[in-house]
Amino acid sequence: MTDESIGQPSLFSSDDEQYMRRALQLAAHARDAENEVPVGAVLVLDGQIIGLGWNRNITLHDPTAHAEIQALRAAGERLANYRMIGATLYVTLEPCAMCSMALVHARIARVVYAATDPKTGAAGSVFDTLISERHNHRVQVHGGLLADEASTMLREFFRSRR
Repeated sequence: MTDESIGQPSLFSSDDEQYMRRALQLAAHARDAENEVPVGAVLVLDGQIIGLGWNRNITLHDPTAHAEIQALRAAGERLANYRMIGATLYVTLEPCAMCSMALVHARIARVVYAATDPKTGAAGSVFDTLISERHNHRVQVHGGLLADEASTMLREFFRSRR
């Protein structure tokens, strides 16, 4: 697959886009059904969705209930394993340090995120947690897939709360 605008190979496949669109649907659900910050996550292993998540911090009164953590918990239950070797996580916002370390511990192979988080992003914006040489596992990271859609959803959510 190539990016026609620059003639370079694209980092993203049509499957990547499909899973990110599902993550955007989950982000909209978080916003609309639970008045949560609109972040959604889809965890995929061998072409199958093994975990879905959306932000539920407010709803569950749980500071760890980020979309990524929710997807990891669902996948762990489904697989009866805390390791998801070879899995790809699609998430609408760059993971924070907490989520990034959970992804490292779960041995996630790849993270694809939409919008960057210039305040707390730990996939390259503020911290490089996912690729740190200090860990015994590094996660492949690709950002920017459907970033405009995710950024707009987040911006409109926070604007409506002011």
